[in-house]
Amino acid sequence: MNNWPEIAVSTDQIAPLVADLHLLTVLAATQSFTQTARRLGLSKASVSARIAELERAAGVALVRRTTRSVGLTEAGQQLVGDLLPAFNRISESYSAARDLVGAPRGLIRVTAPVALGRQHLAPCVAAFLKRFPGIHIELELTDRFVNLPSEGFDVAIRHTSAPPDTHVAWALCETRSVLLASPDYLARRGVPEHPADLASHDCLLYLGNLAGTRAASWTFTRAGEPESAEKVSVHIEGPLKVNNSEVVREALLAGLGIGLLPDFSVPVGPRHAAPPLVRVLPDWRVHGFFGERIYALRPLSSQVPRAVQCFVEHLRQSFAAGFSLPPEP
Repeated sequence: MNNWPEIAVSTDQIAPLVADLHLLTVLAATQSFTQTARRLGLSKASVSARIAELERAAGVALVRRTTRSVGLTEAGQQLVGDLLPAFNRISESYSAARDLVGAPRGLIRVTAPVALGRQHLAPCVAAFLKRFPGIHIELELTDRFVNLPSEGFDVAIRHTSAPPDTHVAWALCETRSVLLASPDYLARRGVPEHPADLASHDCLLYLGNLAGTRAASWTFTRAGEPESAEKVSVHIEGPLKVNNSEVVREALLAGLGIGLLPDFSVPVGPRHAAPPLVRVLPDWRVHGFFGERIYALRPLSSQVPRAVQCFVEHLRQSFAAGFSLPPEP
């Protein structure tokens, strides 16, 4: 006689439900039928019908539906809590087995800021896909902070000074915030010599994820001084507030004022015979906007798929040189 526990439900009964049980764990993460359908390549109607069938098979309600949100019942939460570690382990084991044979392959879902993605990540992705034809990339460009596990992304490219402890963070390169203006604007309005002078200038405000009140001031320390050095904060005003650095860049090029850009969004290089923008207050450092490093981020897991490892290493090589800066006025 063996000591195995009695199985209340046969394998034949469970097997047809496995895919729907996995679907339930995805729904728990996304809290959206639409997002779940998108992640799994299904229609929204199919997701809803399969959840309903799963509830009928279980004999209990698993999902709480309202007009505004989707949540789990107590039974649904208990079921997902028991299933999720097992499904995560299955996924990791399957990926590990595939990685043992042949060239790396699979789908990598990536999210990145709009300006960084358009100007620097897109060429990297094109070169990477030529190098690894068995890998496919789904790239979403957005300036909002994405919840990687709940939205099903494998990698996020972000500029930050402090990557979250809940993620693996690979540093790609240094980055900095640069205060800029067009030569035409400075010829008309004068060149600031101290941060306090900005109070009398038209300043273009990048909002990003900052609240409007915080975005209405810039904070400086002298270049080369430590983070703890005395800071100078200046209240600024201007004709434009926007949450996209490429729009700020176009306004700067049009001579509308002085503005902050991340160095990766600054127009420099052989395409520009004359510098379209020049640095303002180069002896001062601006704090609190675009972060100090660019990272590839991934939620903590026991294993990183080989395709993701190859992608991150490609990015590290491509970004190693960092970004150029425009000249001083």
